[in-house]
Amino acid sequence: MRFPARLTAGARLSVGLLTVVPVGAVRAERDQAGTAIRCAPLVGAGLGAGVGLAAWGLGELGTSTLITGIVAVALFAALTRGLHLDGLADTADGLGSRKDPEGALAVMKASDIGPFGVLSILFAALLQCGAAATLLARGPDHHAVALFALAAATARIPVVWACRAGLPAARPDGLGALVGGTVSGAAAAVWAGTALWVAALIGLWTDVGAARAVIAVGLALLAAGALLEHCRRRFGGMTGDVLGALVETAMTVGLVVLSTT
Repeated sequence: MRFPARLTAGARLSVGLLTVVPVGAVRAERDQAGTAIRCAPLVGAGLGAGVGLAAWGLGELGTSTLITGIVAVALFAALTRGLHLDGLADTADGLGSRKDPEGALAVMKASDIGPFGVLSILFAALLQCGAAATLLARGPDHHAVALFALAAATARIPVVWACRAGLPAARPDGLGALVGGTVSGAAAAVWAGTALWVAALIGLWTDVGAARAVIAVGLALLAAGALLEHCRRRFGGMTGDVLGALVETAMTVGLVVLSTT
């Protein structure tokens, strides 16, 4: 069975944009960008499953859950080139600058990282490491495959929502301009509904519980949605940095809630 060339190119573009996996030369056009954004949660699920497998292997070798949790978060950063964390830092600096939209966007585009950016990365990484270690300590190591896949896929659903029609890009160029408005709100709704349903199944299979898993997905999406709305008002739209901030926000909230008792 041969997939349409546009679908294949869009899926390759999604992997190329969101991971370090080499996919060869892909022309980034808006129709392919829309497909790439719709595939983002699937790419996230694959990343999470891969990190979960690595965590499982470390657990089988007797590595402590704290070290394994730190390695898992480091792998997420490495496999995504640290772009999402960079976007989180730039967005935090822009929001904390108290400048008008144009000035805030200039702060975000600067090559250096300010105090808000440093603190945002620090706290996000600490929370994710602690939550990952807690999850690994609570249940069998192989449960990490499903739980990390769920958290990583959920973290990329807000990216689909941010690229829906009607939400402008804050700049006329860059990643935000390429992917902005390329998907429908229905696509994000379908992904959110699917994530909630899958969360319930994973919660039942693991010791997390269906209710906590569903709440984790719901709160992760709500937190990222609130950040997106604040950025829309503050910057006049979304940017590639905002997309990265949404991923890290949803990932952090999702893992923390999954790890609560």
